[in-house]
Amino acid sequence: MKNFFTFKYFKGNLFGGLTAGIVALPLALAFGEQSGLGAGAGLYGAAFLAFFAALFGGTSTQISGPTAPMTALSMVLVGGVLQNFEGNIERALPIILAVFLLAGIFQILLGVIKAGSFIKYIPSTVVSGFMTGIGVIILITQILPAIGYYSGTDPEVVERFKPHAEELILDRILAEEAQDGILVLEEFKETISRSEQITQEEIHTEAVLLATNASKGVNGSINYLLNGFRSINTTELLICLITIVIIYGFKKITTIIPSALVALFVVSGGAYFLQLDYLLIKEIPGGYPVFYSSIFSEFSISSMAPYFVTALLLALLGAIDSLLTSVVADNMTKTKHNSNKELIGQGIGNSLASMFGGIPGAGATIRTVVNIQSGGKTKLSGMIAGLLLFAMVISLGPLASKIPAAVLAGILITVGIGVMDYKGLKAFPKMENSEKAIFLVVLLLTVFWQLVYAVGIGLVMAAFVFMKRMGDMTASEATVCSLDDHKEHDASWLEELEVSKEIREKVIFKDLRGPLFFGFVSEFKEMLSHVPDAKLVVIRMEKVPFMDQSGVNALIQVLEDLAQKDVILAISGPVPQVRETLENMEIVPQMIPASQVFETFIDCQQWLSQVLNAQNPRLEATTPA
Repeated sequence: MKNFFTFKYFKGNLFGGLTAGIVALPLALAFGEQSGLGAGAGLYGAAFLAFFAALFGGTSTQISGPTAPMTALSMVLVGGVLQNFEGNIERALPIILAVFLLAGIFQILLGVIKAGSFIKYIPSTVVSGFMTGIGVIILITQILPAIGYYSGTDPEVVERFKPHAEELILDRILAEEAQDGILVLEEFKETISRSEQITQEEIHTEAVLLATNASKGVNGSINYLLNGFRSINTTELLICLITIVIIYGFKKITTIIPSALVALFVVSGGAYFLQLDYLLIKEIPGGYPVFYSSIFSEFSISSMAPYFVTALLLALLGAIDSLLTSVVADNMTKTKHNSNKELIGQGIGNSLASMFGGIPGAGATIRTVVNIQSGGKTKLSGMIAGLLLFAMVISLGPLASKIPAAVLAGILITVGIGVMDYKGLKAFPKMENSEKAIFLVVLLLTVFWQLVYAVGIGLVMAAFVFMKRMGDMTASEATVCSLDDHKEHDASWLEELEVSKEIREKVIFKDLRGPLFFGFVSEFKEMLSHVPDAKLVVIRMEKVPFMDQSGVNALIQVLEDLAQKDVILAISGPVPQVRETLENMEIVPQMIPASQVFETFIDCQQWLSQVLNAQNPRLEATTPA
């Protein structure tokens, strides 16, 4: 298995890779179009990532490429950068691709620092809300393409943006002159002269860019829904609906041939040969991919600073997406992937894809499953899928440019429906209120605000809920009782104690169960405040797995309060980590003698027998006559 070029598995790898590459084709085109960079960007991303993530990754049968979550986040990034550059893709592209490159580098670093094993700790509620939100985003943003409405071709919308377009053109003239050092009162005539040379064609072109960008994203799509429904293009709508019907209907005939691929070829071919009047996808350039040196030549920390968080989230999202797919592959092949190596492979693939204009992606579950079911056994299958996509990029670019945009909208609508977490939605009514809140917050923030912050806020909320539960659980299981009420002991041991009932009642056991951490601090202090007459307190810590600094501080405060009341103190059964903490913080021996810290409760019982039978004056000091 280590030698992925072994002839033994060549046939299976060949069929697996070719099948996975064919499945990836329509999705790559659709995700590229959705991202805002064009279908070609999806193809480039799929080709580079499939090949290099397989070559350097840690999952033998993984097929990588653009995925719905990664594309949704990429779409948000592209829309935001374009807005900052007034819709000019040529000026915005170096920044966009640099963010993609940075995301790949972050993924490599995650693998190097061995962060792969920590991804599994992300709560399923957060993942469920996020994935459902991704599905909603895809559905909302594909409504306008499905009905054939594009705000950049709407004369009314373009006309509305012309004043803003004039303003931006003038701003650029002023900025250029300020940079050249000629923006002074004496030379202001030059500015006036240049402004008079602005043509209506230039203003119209700028207005079209602004109008096109205005309907991008969820909010833009919603804002222009009424405009779209007032001017539905029947041809585009029919193309989209037929695509959807074929995708769902063909699956009932056979699953051997990908239904999305069938829909792509059948509907595109039919529309082309019938010479229907339909809108095309963005042109895919033929020939070899072009290296974008502008990523490096135009790079600056100041221009990239606002997007560091986005790049990090892209890296984390891709890591989660890939490793979840790796687990699926492990279950199907009975193998074990290398999480950190997989992250490095994904990072290398995404970095190289960005340098050639490709959008980022991750391990794709459906494509990986198809690869395995078709016979893929080693990394060679993923590399073959990448080579197939490279061949399509080089030879089929002009032909693929004839694909109707409505076909890709139809494919994406089925992807949006499929990517939502229906298990999470089904379980929603049975969730606790706190989990419902996390799910809804992540879902709504993902759809209507920022994917970048939705997951982060969801994780913070989940962490607080977890800490509250842990604190409540520890508090509910912790007990305070007197010697006579401590039923867990051997009854004969109690009968051996030759002490009065009044003294027995002043011997208190504090039984802790669970971590002593900041979520339990207030309850811990509260419990011992209810035993003001105690003269000997045993704190049982056999079931305390760890203490944080807040727990240590709370314990010190409680011990200081008890010491002021001349209470005899003992600790029973601290685990090694807790014992080490007690000694490092000098609670032992400064506040409690080492001789009164016992490894087992049996040892503590023996000590108690000696102390109580000795009629210790400190115990009798406040005993009623």
